[in-house]
Amino acid sequence: MKVLPTLLLILAGLLVGGTWSLLKQGAPRAAVVVTGLLAVLATAAGVLWLLPGES
Repeated sequence: MKVLPTLLLILAGLLVGGTWSLLKQGAPRAAVVVTGLLAVLATAAGVLWLLPGES
């Protein structure tokens, strides 16, 4: 399935933008950290999904 990694990377981009926005608005540190961690996880999942491996 080639669509899932693309969707994960799109989600990661939205989460990065959300993290930046929360940071600029002075949101609580916990909200910024959680959103940032979700962005990192979505990015890692999208990239790892695209790596060649066992079928």
